[in-house]
This record gives sequence, structure tokens and C-alpha cells, in this order.
Amino acid sequence: MSKIHPSAIVDPKAELDSSVEVGPYSIIGPNVRIGAGTVVGPHVVIEGHTTIGKDNRFFQFGSIGAAPQDKKWKGEPTRLEIGDGNTIREFVTFNLGTAQDEGVTRLGDDNWISAYVHLAHDCQVGSHTIFSNNAQLAGHVHVGDHAILSGYCGVHQFCKIGAHAFIGMYTSLTQDVPPFVLVSGNPAGQRGINIEGLKRRGFTREQIDGIRAAYKLLYRSNLTLEEAKAALLEQEAVLPAAAADIRAMREFLGSATRGIVR
Repeated sequence: MSKIHPSAIVDPKAELDSSVEVGPYSIIGPNVRIGAGTVVGPHVVIEGHTTIGKDNRFFQFGSIGAAPQDKKWKGEPTRLEIGDGNTIREFVTFNLGTAQDEGVTRLGDDNWISAYVHLAHDCQVGSHTIFSNNAQLAGHVHVGDHAILSGYCGVHQFCKIGAHAFIGMYTSLTQDVPPFVLVSGNPAGQRGINIEGLKRRGFTREQIDGIRAAYKLLYRSNLTLEEAKAALLEQEAVLPAAAADIRAMREFLGSATRGIVR
């Protein structure tokens, strides 16, 4: 029995694994590739040069791979790439990349994307993230693994959010957020580290204590950013159990382009 509903429209040039399910009234364009085990619900439109991996589930009324909402886009064959094992809920909008960046919007593996989420052109989202309802990313935003974005938060274009960071509800984010840091408010302000998230992901007491110490150096020691980076480098040797985590924070500071929430 076919797993494509008779009312669905799948372009003959689309490449779908034989196990892919497509629900009623969904539309799949000619440049779409979908891997094994993926389920596309009803009334979903997947278009553009879009590649989707295995075991994803798309709920109803999503718009996947539409043209970027960017006046500079002139029809270039830019892409959207989605990994494996993602849950993508109702009314999401994921746009293609633009030629002014890498030309691709990416979503990694095992992400939970709630209803009404927007991933704009050229966003790069890692794996194991959680986006609550109405979290909105402008263009060129980078989000690290295990980050959590709460409902109705908005992220300015070109911002970077580090791994394991937590963005609170209704936050207006216009600067970068280092790994492990919890921010909230409008404008956003730092509120500590994402302790509960780290505990749930199996971080040891020594790791969490080291991350907390690094946070205090960065936010509570009255150091300039350059002084804080130097102090973090010294701290890697003093706290070997958390050295990799402290290094991640220090390296993030070196790559921040919009300044950090501080």
C-alpha cells in the first residue's frame, strides 16, 4: 500500500525513500530529497533545494524550504538541509539560505521544534535543541547544541547562541550568548548558568562548579572582555575536570561578532 496519500502532490523528480509517509494535501517539490522513516503530515509544503534526513516528523501546515525573506535573493539555487530524528510541529517556516552567506540553512539532528517557529535564511542550528512556541530566528543566526529557546523569544540577525545556553520567555536578544549561560528579559540580561539543563545532561558536579567559576570570572569580576579571556585560559589548567567546558566559553568569546550579553 502506498504511503503517499492520494490527495498529496509529489513532483516526479522528488527523491523520497520508499518508507516516507506523506499526508493529505501536502505538496513536495521537484528538488526535494527525503530519507527513510520520515513522516510528512497533512497540508505541509516542502519546496526548494531541500534535503531531509531519516526519521523526522513534520506536523501539519508547515512551510519548509520556501524562498528567503530577503530582498537580496535573486533566485539562486540555495539550500535547506535538515538532519535526522527531528520533531517539527505545526505552522513552522524554514527558509532557504542566500548567496550572501553559505547558501544553506541547516538544522541538525534530534531537535524539538514547536509550533510557529521561524528559521530564517542562513540560520545554522545544531542538534538536541528545543525551540518553544513562537521562538523566532532572524537571518544568519547560529545556535549551538542543546540550547533551549523559550516561547516568544526573538533573536536578532547574526547573533550566536552557545551550546547549552537557555533563552527565557519573551526575551529580545540582540547580542551573542556564551555557552551554558541563561539569559532573559528585554533587553536581555544574564541570569546565571543553565544549571538544571546541565544536570539533566549528565554534567558532573566538578564540571558544573568549573562552569560556575568561569561565569563569575566573566560576569562578576569587573574584568574587561580581554582580561576575562586571559583569566579563563589560566582557569583551564586550575580546573581540569571542566577544562573543555571553560575552553568552549573562551573560544566562543573569540568568535562573538555582536558583543555578548553582559
